[in-house]
Amino acid sequence: MRRWVMEPERRVPVAAEYDVLVVGGGIAGVAAALSAARLGARVGVIEKEYSLGGLATLGNVVVYLPLCDGMGRQVIRGLGEELLKLSIRDGYEQIPACWRRGGDKAERLRRRYRVNFNPASFILALEARVLRAGVRLHYDTRFCDVVKRNGRIEAVVVENKGGRAALACRAVVDASGDADVCARAGEPTVSLATNVRAGWFFYSEEGELKLEPLYTPFDPTGQRVPGGGRGYAGDDPDDVTQHMIDTRALTRRRLDEFRRASGTDKVYPVVLPTIPSFRMTRRLAGAVELNEADERRVFEDSIGMTGDWRKPGPVYYIPLRALTGVATANLIAAGRCMSSGTAWDVTRAIPTCAVTGQAAGAAAALAARMRTPRFSELDVGLLQGELAGQKVLLKKRVPPLE
Repeated sequence: MRRWVMEPERRVPVAAEYDVLVVGGGIAGVAAALSAARLGARVGVIEKEYSLGGLATLGNVVVYLPLCDGMGRQVIRGLGEELLKLSIRDGYEQIPACWRRGGDKAERLRRRYRVNFNPASFILALEARVLRAGVRLHYDTRFCDVVKRNGRIEAVVVENKGGRAALACRAVVDASGDADVCARAGEPTVSLATNVRAGWFFYSEEGELKLEPLYTPFDPTGQRVPGGGRGYAGDDPDDVTQHMIDTRALTRRRLDEFRRASGTDKVYPVVLPTIPSFRMTRRLAGAVELNEADERRVFEDSIGMTGDWRKPGPVYYIPLRALTGVATANLIAAGRCMSSGTAWDVTRAIPTCAVTGQAAGAAAALAARMRTPRFSELDVGLLQGELAGQKVLLKKRVPPLE
């Protein structure tokens, strides 16, 4: 039986006020913050870790997946492309020659527009870019709850070294990766408990640095755990802990395998992921869910496009209604928190997170200008115009596959 203790009622001080508050500093959160700030909004970002980038950096998932459809056509520009270029600004890798200006278009059919990056360099570059935009960062700060009145979030409650405090805001972007804000705000959500052990890590073998993209077989639909093994829920605290413990046990076994295969003991771990490598945990169940059956369906409220990182051909247009809350007027989701059904494995990828983050941030900045921010009253045409001005591809017509 669960025991309860009573916490004395206390007033929570307001530590800061923002037009747009972004919860989560992963790629979606960074894109949302930059987009909102560039539209003149006062922006704050809550991040429980001490670096930006989420799984891309702290999880060592160092592949910036394709900005193209695999058929030679680029479908992501805007911040999706800006952040890709930022990830390799240190010269770690170059954009494929065929995807540079004047590149071989025939070669684009054979090589997708993607790069690998150095996570440490990307952390430094992301932070500098966000601070330069005038965004205020709140590191080591955990989202706890929302203060909601008349269907709107008036403030977000957080905790950090200073104790519990409230951050007042006009609009909120849930880029937590686990739809934490959506859940606390009373939005309908969907959760999966089918995540498997995974954790990319760098190691040294006789002085040579190598990457091991460690994971066990997974189901991209999230409906089962292949082989009948253990599944983990990213919104369950015990599962989160156990996922890290079990993944590190698997890491130790993999390192032992490398030592036996190489015939040397000089195999050492160098950089381990510092956050759990969940794929799909909890998401918004919005007015519209993006599914694989929506491939090439053009929505009137399209706020961006994406290809499918897993295979060439598919193209998806992302509707604003898949981002906006249904029970909370001024809440919008981004990244893997958005309302995706069978397309969840597509929309959780780095470039698509940047697309939805940019759209969510722009929408939040525009909504915050309203006397009573409500995303349902937002002029979609105005939003699309702002995004188009930021080089976002919205409704680029892509011919069907033959």
